[in-house]
Amino acid sequence: MNCTVCGNPLIFDRVVFHCSCDAFVHAYCWDEHVLKGHRPPFEIGSVTLDSEFIPRESPAEEQVAVAQVTSGPALDEPDSEEETTAPLE
Repeated sequence: MNCTVCGNPLIFDRVVFHCSCDAFVHAYCWDEHVLKGHRPPFEIGSVTLDSEFIPRESPAEEQVAVAQVTSGPALDEPDSEEETTAPLE
């Protein structure tokens, strides 16, 4: 039997995790399996000495940044100045 993340064989005397999705993975491949396979929601930030979590960027700021990038002119529409040609038969 092989690890579903790295593809290397699972050795019988080593620690192997059995996920609820029925995947068998090495202990050192577990983080990669969870992050890539299940994609849980998470925030990136830092922790102060008072155990307060401070996110780097709020999700609202992130959505605005993505909206600004994708709000350009539609690429599927031809320009009004260009001629459209009939398909060749």
